[in-house]
Amino acid sequence: MTSRSRSVSYDFAVLRAVPHPHIGAFVPVGVVLHARTVDYLGLRSLTDLDELRTQVPDVDAELLVRYLRSVRAICDGDESAGPVALTPPSERFHWLTAPRSDVIQSSPVHEGVCIDPERELEALFRTYVRRGA
Repeated sequence: MTSRSRSVSYDFAVLRAVPHPHIGAFVPVGVVLHARTVDYLGLRSLTDLDELRTQVPDVDAELLVRYLRSVRAICDGDESAGPVALTPPSERFHWLTAPRSDVIQSSPVHEGVCIDPERELEALFRTYVRRGA
């Protein structure tokens, strides 16, 4: 089997903390990746309070962590996160990446091809959130 035949297409978006939505400035704080053909939906985000305080100083870091945990619960399909968490992965992905005016927003959705969605999620997180860290 060639690596081409094992390729998986995916969609991803960068999650952004937007301290002042009316200004539009943002800080990347996570990545969500959906590979429909292998039924994969994953999220990687910053969760350390001190790091979030440093990266996004104009936001209540504890509240931001709670928001990010809620996003994680929806992504994971955790029933305690409400009805949207019970929908299929593709619907959860589209809900998570829908445009909104809130402290957590999504970049436009981008696409790609990979072999391993989990490893690709980590690579995207390093590229767009950690940026050389």
